[in-house]
Amino acid sequence: MGKTDLKDLTPKEIVEALDKYIIGQHNAKRSVAIALRNRWRRQQVEGNLRDEIMPNNIILIGPTGVGKTEISRRLARLASAPFVKVEASKFTEVGYVGRDVESMVRDLVDIGINMVREEKQQAVQEKANEQAVERLLDILIPPPPISQTGFSTSPTEENDGKESQYQQTRSKFRQKLLKGELDNRTVEIDTPADTSPTMQIFSPGGMEEMGINLQELFGNFMPKKMKKRRVDIPEALTILTQQEAQKLIDMEEVVQEAITRVQNSGIVFLDEIDKIASGSAKHGPDVSREGVQRDLLPVVEGTTVATKYGMIKTDHILFIASGAFHVAKPSDLIPELQGRFPIRVELGSLSTDDFIQILSEPQNALIKQYSALMETENIELTFTDDAIRAIAETASYVNSKAENIGARRLHTIMSTLLEDMLFDAPELDNKINITGEFVRETLKNIVEDEDLRKFIL
Repeated sequence: MGKTDLKDLTPKEIVEALDKYIIGQHNAKRSVAIALRNRWRRQQVEGNLRDEIMPNNIILIGPTGVGKTEISRRLARLASAPFVKVEASKFTEVGYVGRDVESMVRDLVDIGINMVREEKQQAVQEKANEQAVERLLDILIPPPPISQTGFSTSPTEENDGKESQYQQTRSKFRQKLLKGELDNRTVEIDTPADTSPTMQIFSPGGMEEMGINLQELFGNFMPKKMKKRRVDIPEALTILTQQEAQKLIDMEEVVQEAITRVQNSGIVFLDEIDKIASGSAKHGPDVSREGVQRDLLPVVEGTTVATKYGMIKTDHILFIASGAFHVAKPSDLIPELQGRFPIRVELGSLSTDDFIQILSEPQNALIKQYSALMETENIELTFTDDAIRAIAETASYVNSKAENIGARRLHTIMSTLLEDMLFDAPELDNKINITGEFVRETLKNIVEDEDLRKFIL
């Protein structure tokens, strides 16, 4: 679903779309669905009041592997919104300088530019391909030289004959090219040589940096250097199509649309926000953590960030924070930052039944993924219901005995369970059926041995 379809998506339909990929966590889905729908509602409000309506930022609270990041990522795809994930704890690393928190907005703008550029390229792809074919034909069969007419009419007739013959030959080559009959030939084409120097500009505040390409800075004063490359016809057609698509795209329009999209529908996912929550102590690393919170505050609250594409207002960017909050609590965040995340949603731990659904129901379910992988070896891989339950029970048991890493435990169990089959796949039979007995027998020694369980699962 594209951005133009957003007005047709009710909160219920948004939740249904998320259900295709994420099991459970209904409360979290409801909250993000409302937040997404409110963005469309704000766009319908007329007058100055529209700018006064701020997004309700969300904190997702729950252990790792329960779907916090996936909910946000799928939501962004659903709305065709620029999306960036940032670990809040990275701002507490050695060498941290406050204003670096603005880098996440610059990353969001870069993603928005690429997203809009790809959409524009797809829109002009057909025309770009036609022009690329014509350029390729010019290389394969250059136009004939034109004779000087002077005072005689015969050279003109001669030129007309050459032109007619040339067009017939060109037409034949075009048909061969489109049918793939020339794919084994090679041609020499011009491609840009990426030799433009890039300099780093450092802010007075510290190590914040913004890369500036001198080619972009001086434009036509530094013309692009080209280099010759000999490639086969299919690759040449791909390269020339990309070049023609770039010519058909107005980059100023791309930048303006991307900035508008970032400012009105961009989503920043702040992971591990609990790692910058300071408790009662006010010394050592806690001071640094509180400093990060204070530097995050203006960005979340609404400020203007300088990027190489222009000034970006963060007032209407949706911030979704997440954290396990095993040690710290949301109330350990500074009050000002708490106030900027008014919606708090707790995500529950996953049960055995949840694991069963996760393994088989979503469109990207693990069992479907492994079946597709084995299908490339002409092997039909199937799992009985008992096998799926056995895998789910093992995941629940290991999570209860070791660190609870949620659905990610299924990846370790599935890879361990199918390791021998994946290795020996080219020599195996065409049909393999995984049973519950096979699962329990294969994982028995690992699950029962505490040391093995810790290191393998």
